[in-house]
Amino acid sequence: MIGQLEIDLFAAAFHSLKEKRRLLSSLKERLRRRFNVAVSESGGQELWQKAQLTVVTVASGRAAVEAVFQGVEGFIEREYDVEITRVAASFH
Repeated sequence: MIGQLEIDLFAAAFHSLKEKRRLLSSLKERLRRRFNVAVSESGGQELWQKAQLTVVTVASGRAAVEAVFQGVEGFIEREYDVEITRVAASFH
């Protein structure tokens, strides 16, 4: 099962694209290491308070993929000062 998760983020604390890039770089690397997922910034590259991340994982079944995605969302909410404004998952 392949799962794709799109996460839209908003952060009022971002005051520049440089600041946003620094945070997203840290977030993407930590997600890769902790959850063994592929992560890419897929939208909002030129907006300094918004970002969209796409997270992809492969697992033996839908339940396993959903568990990874729940872990990813929870990790972002706990560890980063950002608001998750939209989440969309697809499974193939």
